[in-house]
Amino acid sequence: MSKETIAVKATLVDEVSKKITDANSLVVVDYRGLTVEEVTDLRKQLRDADVAMEVIKNKILTRAAEKAGFADLNDTFVGPTAVAFGNGDDSIAAARILAKFAKDHNVLEIKGGMMEGKVVSVDEINTYATLPSRDDLLSMLASELQSPIRSFAFAVKQVADNKDDEPAA
Repeated sequence: MSKETIAVKATLVDEVSKKITDANSLVVVDYRGLTVEEVTDLRKQLRDADVAMEVIKNKILTRAAEKAGFADLNDTFVGPTAVAFGNGDDSIAAARILAKFAKDHNVLEIKGGMMEGKVVSVDEINTYATLPSRDDLLSMLASELQSPIRSFAFAVKQVADNKDDEPAA
């Protein structure tokens, strides 16, 4: 192997290591059997959620994961491998989208991943995937915060209506 090839691979390892370190989540999948249209659809869904999916050689992934301190991921880098790097506000977006897609397309297999700096199993990824999105949680919180105010406003209106119904003395 030439020195140029080694230098290019070392640079690639550094870039992938930085992506792993910077990502708030990472999901490793086996994409064999998906059609071009299905992969295109999946990439669009992921991109809309600020998740980038890349196909990277397992040797590069192994070295990058070790460099980033996630050597426990190395068992997932077997066979055709694609990695979804979650970088947005919603750290479980990659898990949610890939788990739903895997349910609809049996050929997509989730191998494992990383969430918030911790290596997680397929079962943990599937559990995370069932959680509501950040926007849904904020909406639920806003609704809960408005509930006491609505109740108070209703009670005040009832008291006012009752005052109006009383005969004048």
